[in-house]
Amino acid sequence: MKINLPGLRAYAVTRTLSQPADLATAILTLGFVQIDPIRAPARAQDLILRHRVDGYRIGDLSSRFAALPLVEDFLHVYGVLPVASLGLLHPRRRQRIWRVEREHPRLARKIIDHIGRSGPTHPRDLTGALGSTKVVNGWGGSSAATTRMLEALHYRGALRVLRRDNGVKVYGLAPPFGAPLPLPLRADELLRMLVRLYAPLQISSLRPLAAMVGRDSLPDATRLRAFARLLKSEWLARGLVDGVEYLWPAGERPPAEAPARVKLLAPFDPIVWDRRRFEHLWRWEYRFEAYTPPAKRRYGYYALPLLWRDRVIGWANVALKSGRLDVRTGFVDKKPRDVRFARELEREIDALSRSFAL
Repeated sequence: MKINLPGLRAYAVTRTLSQPADLATAILTLGFVQIDPIRAPARAQDLILRHRVDGYRIGDLSSRFAALPLVEDFLHVYGVLPVASLGLLHPRRRQRIWRVEREHPRLARKIIDHIGRSGPTHPRDLTGALGSTKVVNGWGGSSAATTRMLEALHYRGALRVLRRDNGVKVYGLAPPFGAPLPLPLRADELLRMLVRLYAPLQISSLRPLAAMVGRDSLPDATRLRAFARLLKSEWLARGLVDGVEYLWPAGERPPAEAPARVKLLAPFDPIVWDRRRFEHLWRWEYRFEAYTPPAKRRYGYYALPLLWRDRVIGWANVALKSGRLDVRTGFVDKKPRDVRFARELEREIDALSRSFAL
């Protein structure tokens, strides 16, 4: 199938913004939703899901998580995914030893024993029971050794996140895994999972994504053979736009155009996640600047990409002030003068306000 740049834009925008579904179905359809702790004005997972779940309210994922067939885990980044996908990620190889595992080799057994006796466990419960020794965390700061070991045990598959209390993970023992799936099958399905999540996807983006997923779940040789199989398979469609090769699931038919709607997207929404594709489709460089010094920010602390029809034309910084949303927009070029844009922007701001039940 041939595709041009306008068609690619419409496809990228519309394929994951289909008819809103229930929460479990929306996550099953996406395959994965990235989780981020920053709340500005809401966490990324809520901002992603409100566009895809009928009647979604901020916090619904957290409040309903325990009752749904979902788990938190690492794919290429940390997020939530269907429990059925765990078998593609586990068992993980112990190629890398976490610093806390090296410095506190007996702590894992103590934590597992404690959770086995006590049941669902908040990190502060372990700090009280096992002490508050500090270790260096993944960001270069310090965390309680017990908290880091909880994260390590979760990564290894020994623990699961049962729920969150005010955003903090509450852990329990993980059910034992069944017989591991064959490695080639795991590799094939993980690659397809990435393509479904981010299609149309540049081949130059899929390669590093595959490496991120396969780091501990798959041997390099298995991943590379699966990548070669994928490129030759009939499951995958390929197209060249401006000399850039794109991949997507075969059988999908891009729409002729995107609807005349405004969407304020999370910085980690599948539509904008791949910054390489972003620059090709919309011809400007969006940056996530939460960790950029204020004086060096161009767009803002947590700028939300502003989508109009099939183009990301600017950004919005949104804050809750005295129970109301304060929305400040910026544009790459000029603000559209189309009266429909103004109407749709107001509609989107109203929809965001209602998702907070303001």
